[in-house]
Amino acid sequence: MAELNTGGGGDKGGKVRSKKQSTRVDLTAMVDLAFLLITFFMLTTSLSKPLAMDIAKPDKDIKDENRKELKASQTMTILLGKNNKIAWYMGVPSPNTPPTIEGFADIRASLLKNKQEVKEKMGGKDIVIVIKPTDGSTYKNFVDIMDELSITKTNINAPAIDDDPAHLMDSEKDFMRAQGILK
Repeated sequence: MAELNTGGGGDKGGKVRSKKQSTRVDLTAMVDLAFLLITFFMLTTSLSKPLAMDIAKPDKDIKDENRKELKASQTMTILLGKNNKIAWYMGVPSPNTPPTIEGFADIRASLLKNKQEVKEKMGGKDIVIVIKPTDGSTYKNFVDIMDELSITKTNINAPAIDDDPAHLMDSEKDFMRAQGILK
């Protein structure tokens, strides 16, 4: 039984007084109430549920009615290379404008800048992101770029993921080999 004893007071000299009984407070009910409240809140709260991000992958069965026409200036292609490096370009790659090489620390600023430029040029349309992981990239790189897209709220729809190495264009491969970020 939990109890709280308050001091009985000692002799202070002088008059002799009758000894008072010490006060006892029983804390059992308070402890019971505390445990009931803890149990109640533990059982009635809901834990946060994990959220999954939607992604779009190329369809094996190509149908013309499902195709969405996009302008090249509206798309940003992100190539995930080895050593935590990212190569990205807007539109179609060309020798005049080679892809930009960045680390994960710098990609957020590029995503926000390109998103703003596309909105201004395309009359409010959102940027479309195509992510192409290569053999040299890791799963952590993929998760990191998906986190950056989620943080910057870059896509209204799901980003397009093309993880088939056969879909890398020769110009993309050549550039990445020249920069040392392709396995």
